[in-house]
Formats: sequence, structure tokens, C-alpha cells
Amino acid sequence: MDRETAYQVILDHVKTESLRKHLLAVETCMRAYARKVGEDEETWGIAGMVHDFDWEVCPTPESHPTYGAEILRSRGFPEELVRAVLSHGNHTGIPRETLMEKTLYACDELSGFVTAVALVRPNKSLSGTAVRSVRRKLKDKAFAKSINRDEIVQGAEELGVELDDHIAFVIEALKPVALQLGLNE
Repeated sequence: MDRETAYQVILDHVKTESLRKHLLAVETCMRAYARKVGEDEETWGIAGMVHDFDWEVCPTPESHPTYGAEILRSRGFPEELVRAVLSHGNHTGIPRETLMEKTLYACDELSGFVTAVALVRPNKSLSGTAVRSVRRKLKDKAFAKSINRDEIVQGAEELGVELDDHIAFVIEALKPVALQLGLNE
């Protein structure tokens, strides 16, 4: 499986720019973590890229990501990638066992939250986004209210990292794609 093949799935199913940006953010964080722990960047990046590709076309929210997993299987995606996609949703009942699965879960909500925090900063940049700013916004339930804070905390716990360290890592990981995420450098 290569990125070009995986990206074709995105082109076929993802219609909104906001979802494309989310997939890029998670892909980028997954690649950064793969580098950090000595795993395969391509595989981990693809898992991040396709984890939510079915969100807009799924018949019901409860069917996500099971609906997408079947599409991935029909397109020849390896089972380790399909399983990572399935395990990122708590409602599927599929436990996260591998480091890739735990990392995908940990990066999913947090990457979107960090991006949202940077977007409301005066400079709209990750460069000025501090861990304490992200932590402060986590306490504000009205801010980015669709993002599940419990899953952010649970993700860091399952990954075995301190939440502040995880936030700092994600901020740094996203900097190279800031412009593509709609942020300033």
C-alpha cells in the first residue's frame, strides 16, 4: 500500500476541505510518531490519512468506521490498516492493541483541537501556540465543542505519554503542514 493509492480513496469519498485537512493533520502526526518510535512512516501515515475517509458518505454516524473498513478491504488495504481504522472508534468494541492503533486514537481528536486553538490565536500560527494555551482551551467546553476531551485524555493514557508531552509533540508535528491546514507558519 502506498500513499498515492490511499489518497485515491480520499479523492473518491471526501468532499469537504475541512475533512481533508483533518486527515492530513492526523497523517502528519502519525508519520511524526512513527519516526520517533522507529516504525514505518508510510504505513502509519496511511492509517492516519484514511481513518475518517468515510465520515461524509457513511449512512449513519454509528456505522463509521465499520462502513469504511469494508471499502478499504475491497480496495486491498492490509488488515493491519483496516484494524487500526476500526479500533479508533470506541463504539466498535475493537480494542486498540498495537502501538499504531493507540497512536491513531491519540492523534485523532488532539490534532483537530490543536489546529482549532491555533486558528483562534491572533497570528493563526502554531509557532505561538503553547501547551498551556491548549490545556486552557480544553477546559472551555464551549470551544470546539464537537471534540471529545475525554478521548484526548484517554488517548495520551493509552499511548503511555503525559498529556502535556503529547500536546507539545502534536504542535511540533503539525508545523510543517501549517499552511495546508489553513494556518500561518
